[in-house]
Amino acid sequence: MPRMQVYLPDDLYQQVKARRLPASELLQEAVRAEIRRQDLLAETDSYLSELLAEVGAPSPQERAHAEARARRIAARPAPRAS
Repeated sequence: MPRMQVYLPDDLYQQVKARRLPASELLQEAVRAEIRRQDLLAETDSYLSELLAEVGAPSPQERAHAEARARRIAARPAPRAS
């Protein structure tokens, strides 16, 4: 397995050491998560480009309607767990 040198700010280094965290494993997980996030964003951009090519851009009225609906949904209280 190749090695890579990584620099941490002093405060973060101290916290990792104080908590005895497995820095290498944490870094691997964080890098994998970031790569996955970037891949998903690229897929989303590609899908949206295809969708726009297929159906066209929304009109100002359609956009306003969608934004109003999104605001109403976001304003709803979160469902409570049973």
